Amino acid sequence: MHNTRAVFLREIRSFFNSPMAYIFLVIFAIFNGYFFTSTFFLYNQSDLRSLFSVVPMVYLIFVPAISMGLIAREINIGTMETIATLPLKTYEFVLGKYLAVVSLILLGLVATIIHLFTLAKFGSKIDYGALLTGYIGLGLVGSMYAAIGTFASSITDNQVVAFIIGVFIVLIFFLMGFFLPLVPSSLAGIIQYLSVDYHYSNISRGVIDSRNLVYFLSVIGFFLVLTVQSLEVRKWQ
Repeated sequence: MHNTRAVFLREIRSFFNSPMAYIFLVIFAIFNGYFFTSTFFLYNQSDLRSLFSVVPMVYLIFVPAISMGLIAREINIGTMETIATLPLKTYEFVLGKYLAVVSLILLGLVATIIHLFTLAKFGSKIDYGALLTGYIGLGLVGSMYAAIGTFASSITDNQVVAFIIGVFIVLIFFLMGFFLPLVPSSLAGIIQYLSVDYHYSNISRGVIDSRNLVYFLSVIGFFLVLTVQSLEVRKWQ
């Protein structure tokens, strides 16, 4: 874990030594704050449903954007060759990079807690259990998209290409639920299970089922394993 921690800290420092982290956090807060306040005061809702519905859509662009350079940048400037000579296992390198992005996403979510204080001050009959599970759901969705973005960054040395691939893959998972009426009934169950919105909706409503947790952890593990395999193949090229 020492190597993973070293990679993690190096990546976190690189985020905050450049404008990327600050731009992400500021724009993320502005987007979510606008949609929350406009809906909350317009409809007088005593919950964060507007926030919980808009954040996954904001993730579609923001998560691939902050993860696109994770590994593609290293490949492009040639530091991957140096890293390959270090006593550092590929999975430690990938995990450190991935955890850095997840930490930045969670930091963005922490910034939205200010809306929770707004809700507590002006709302009534607040379901704090549903709020907690909603944040858990957002954390899981963000972590899943971060794994996809990490994988996309590992298969190219071009950050723009990595961004496009990442957006494309997360859009597939996001839109699957919308295609349910168009698929044969025999495939509906499979498509529904693969839809991130189906599992996220269950969790955000306060239903934390083991199947939902297995889904997110499985997809995260799948794409991280693909990332490790992608980098292992590069070593032999």
